[in-house]
Amino acid sequence: MIGEQEVLLTAAEVAKLFRVGPKTINRWAMAGRLTIIKTAGRHYRYKESEVKLLLESFTTASKPIKEEDPKI
Repeated sequence: MIGEQEVLLTAAEVAKLFRVGPKTINRWAMAGRLTIIKTAGRHYRYKESEVKLLLESFTTASKPIKEEDPKI
């Protein structure tokens, strides 16, 4: 990745993508789901590439609902 910089997102930006609160994102990071990057001002940032992978894993893991499914 010479010459390229990783895009970093705030907890609020990540939370908006997942439709959860920023505290949930911080809890996920503390649980090891996301890598925490601390800024010089001691704020947390998250790698966009990791966030996208986690988002994909959430969206591909869900099973589409069939119309004729009697459980609905």
